[in-house]
Amino acid sequence: MLHNSPRSSPRRHRRAQDSTSRHPLANDAVDVFQESELGGEPEDGEWGMVDRMRLWRHDALMQHLYETASFWGDKILSWTNDPNDAFWLAQTYFMTHQYSRAERLLTRPFPVAAPSQPGETNKDVHPMRGVSGMGSVSFDPKGKSKEIDLQVGSTPRLPMGPAGLVRLPEELQARVSRLVDMSVACRYLAAQCQVRQGNWSDALEMLGEANPFRHSERSGAAVPNVDGGIKVEASMCHLRGILMLKLNRGEQAKLCFMEALTLDVKCYDAFSQLIGGEMMTPDEEWEFVQGLAYKHQTPDDADFIQLMYTSRLRKYKHAEEHALTRQRLVEDYGLSDNPDVLYSFADALFTQRRWADCYVITTRILELVSFHDATLPLHIACMYHVFHLRSKLFVLAHELVDKEPENPISWYAVGVWYLCGDKWSQARQYFSKTSLMDPRFAPAWVAFAHTFAMEGEHDHAVTAYSTCARMFLGSHLPLLFIGMEQITLSNHQLAEEALHAAYAACDTDPLLINEMGVMAFTLGKYQEAAQLFERTLELAQVTKCSERSWMATYLNLGTCFRKLKDYEKAKQNYQRVLDIEPRHRQGLGCLGMVYHFQDEVDKAIVKYHEALSIDPINTHIIELLNLALESNVACGSWERVYPGGEEAFRAMLASLKNKFGRKGVEAKQGDGNRSEEAMSVG
Repeated sequence: MLHNSPRSSPRRHRRAQDSTSRHPLANDAVDVFQESELGGEPEDGEWGMVDRMRLWRHDALMQHLYETASFWGDKILSWTNDPNDAFWLAQTYFMTHQYSRAERLLTRPFPVAAPSQPGETNKDVHPMRGVSGMGSVSFDPKGKSKEIDLQVGSTPRLPMGPAGLVRLPEELQARVSRLVDMSVACRYLAAQCQVRQGNWSDALEMLGEANPFRHSERSGAAVPNVDGGIKVEASMCHLRGILMLKLNRGEQAKLCFMEALTLDVKCYDAFSQLIGGEMMTPDEEWEFVQGLAYKHQTPDDADFIQLMYTSRLRKYKHAEEHALTRQRLVEDYGLSDNPDVLYSFADALFTQRRWADCYVITTRILELVSFHDATLPLHIACMYHVFHLRSKLFVLAHELVDKEPENPISWYAVGVWYLCGDKWSQARQYFSKTSLMDPRFAPAWVAFAHTFAMEGEHDHAVTAYSTCARMFLGSHLPLLFIGMEQITLSNHQLAEEALHAAYAACDTDPLLINEMGVMAFTLGKYQEAAQLFERTLELAQVTKCSERSWMATYLNLGTCFRKLKDYEKAKQNYQRVLDIEPRHRQGLGCLGMVYHFQDEVDKAIVKYHEALSIDPINTHIIELLNLALESNVACGSWERVYPGGEEAFRAMLASLKNKFGRKGVEAKQGDGNRSEEAMSVG
């Protein structure tokens, strides 16, 4: 059990020095052992050798001369045996990726301070002095010389056994302690070393399965940090969450990240894991982030932190609040050209399916910073959706691989490039490589599953989407895609279950509502399907989506009304499609069918001809055109128009509809556009 609650960050403001001659960095500003100040500070402000070498160590760290810092830091520790010097040497080892060496230093025993004698008032005595066994550092009061008195102390040099095991005489065991038992900051650093070495279970044991300070009086969301920094307790909760993810304990990881952010709203890493990793649904995100104790922890900066966090939430709901948030960040805080604020604009445009506008914003972000992790997936996706930008995607992928070969986004860009060219197997290879480099990179998992769906391997696609759904519990998209694939496979019950599960996670995504309408249409529930399609278009208007993205929904809604024999509404929706895209072959063909049903044969013939001018080999439209021409030429009763009369003609039309509907389903399997092809005519 750790002794003290880590209410403060691992540093403490040191008392002001009386002498102006002393360099402010002679001793590091961070004292992780709050029960003592670094000793050896002469009263007259003169420097000693240890002070000078601590300055060298600090400057070496600031200038990234880590070998220099470790060289001089090792000598300082040999003289002082001070836990603070040991901590900074371990930090230097950590920065140079010598994790095993740093861990060994943090877990080796150090002498603890001897208890003060009654009546002892000398505050200048260093807490380690008298128990070190390494001698003491004495300072010449004039600063002209320095000598090290190698005196035999009461504590001999501590022996070390193999593999870090310590063999101590019984008389010394009560007078020594490991750094990880003396300081929370040291324990946290030791756990970080174990994480870097892949010893996840050992690191979790070092931190504890749960926060040991949770019920302490000095812990909690309403307890501010004593020095205004980030609480070590929150950092430990964040690291505990990382370890839970490594051990495939996703729900516990989510709780750890939530606890970290609750304890300290400044812990952005925990926020990034929760929101960027899609561990919460949109409603949970909004409620949690808006309910954090900003005012208690950072009264002066509360509004700014809350606005920044709100701007990073998903944009399926609260459109007005998100717009106001971005406006305040720009006008009140002058962040109009900040990459993170611009990313919020881009994310909103991407949610609205306005690919070209989103691309303009992401391009601006990448002009400001060459690499922005949150922006690049949006930038790459916009290039995929806007056809004429695909050549730029090729160039971008090459540049990313050349400049950032260790970043998984670089290889994700390569996979999307192959996806543009319908090279499914090559795309899968790079998406798989991306997910191996970063198992929490959601776009790679979804794109990996898309390759199977586009190739027609629907069973494999369902398996891949299911894996994605287990990893990203707060995202509704994998469940939506599972439902789409199950509809294609005619597994209607499984499709309905998946779509309803996605709806429970996010009930305001127009694409999800559209697919629920497709499901209802497939089951013959035309009235319900029409209502769902109408709601889809309403949500699209709320989110200001591009109408071109929803042409298939207008087409599906018109088909529902045609099935319900409400020809006027069907005609309105088909005409809406043609207003958006005048040369839409299915819109022209369906509108011709409505005219045909209303016995406006001349108008039907015109629309059939227009459809055939775009798709001359569409056999179904050709058959319908022939029927219309025969109807137009024939005069008199139905018997002269079609053998068998009106009933036979209606039966023939029904068979053509069924045949045309099957062709639409086959077209979906070929080009992935099931909503537009299979639902248009039937």
